[in-house]
Amino acid sequence: MGKAALVHETMTFTKLTTRRKAAYPAADDTALTAGTDIWAIFRALRDSHTQFGLRSGHMQTLQAMISFLKPGHGETVFASNVEICRRVGGIDERTLRRHIDRFLDLGFMTRHDSPNRKRYRVRSSDGQSISYGLSLSPLIERASELMAIAQELENRRRDCIFLRKQILTSLAHLEEVSPESTFVPEARKALRRKLSEAEYRALLASAEAECALMSTAVDAPKAIILPANDGQNVRHQSSSEKEDKDLEERPTPDTPDVRTLTTVCDQATAFSTNRLGTWKDVEDHARTLAPMMGIHITTFEKAAKTVGSQKASCAIFILLQLGQRIRNFGAYFHSLTLGRRVHQFNPSLLLKRLASAEGIAS
Repeated sequence: MGKAALVHETMTFTKLTTRRKAAYPAADDTALTAGTDIWAIFRALRDSHTQFGLRSGHMQTLQAMISFLKPGHGETVFASNVEICRRVGGIDERTLRRHIDRFLDLGFMTRHDSPNRKRYRVRSSDGQSISYGLSLSPLIERASELMAIAQELENRRRDCIFLRKQILTSLAHLEEVSPESTFVPEARKALRRKLSEAEYRALLASAEAECALMSTAVDAPKAIILPANDGQNVRHQSSSEKEDKDLEERPTPDTPDVRTLTTVCDQATAFSTNRLGTWKDVEDHARTLAPMMGIHITTFEKAAKTVGSQKASCAIFILLQLGQRIRNFGAYFHSLTLGRRVHQFNPSLLLKRLASAEGIAS
């Protein structure tokens, strides 16, 4: 009986000890709540660290310090300088102190020193606690500010990329219509540097102005010199235009008929408010679609002269039908009608493949 009573007393004592330990949480245990993602705050500061004069070394030190925090144990780092240096990767203690002082100056950290300069936490019997160490609570309190700055920088970065792509597209068009242009090499030289958003916008405005000037020069109508017998020339010109129109209405061997083109390429047809019954209707609609797809009208006209207006129009319809499978309509159109693939471009064959893939009877 004495032995059983002793075991019972031991078990009871252990059970009571466990309950007492769980009943006294530290007062700052809830400082890092479930909704606080300190690593998200760290990433925001990492993405905007140059705005605060911080370097990558500072961010490595802060990353190591955050790694010592435990969920539910507050936002104070208790690790010694030696342990922090080891976790950073072996930096010397003087460098660590400089990094800590920098964070203190910026208001991202506060220092609570104990009388003996050690870092630890003490608790009272009623659950109150005092933490001696490096507190990251100021960093957490400035989460909204850091998130906003990081988002603004990200938006600016994406806008600069978008502007740069627009400039490159304009330069590619200028190289097509005016290879001797001096603006293109100067602009490309400027793009080698990392420009600000304002500089990108200024360069884009200049590129668009150059494109507008070149388009005006290309699209300028040529004067027609009439002979003395105007009436005979007009009649002859009218007869020639009628013959040319009759020839244009007839599809070439590798060009489909209008009905097949408009049936298979229903994406392009859907944008037309009028019925597309003739090749002239198709060509006029293709000229309307080209700028909407990022294809300059002068590029389309150049392609129409090179491969014929019917094939150029077919290219527009087919590319629009392919949709998301084409990353850059302008580059692909140039490749089909003016580039290396010009001799391989067979609209009839492509339409048959499209019709087969989509289950359309051509």
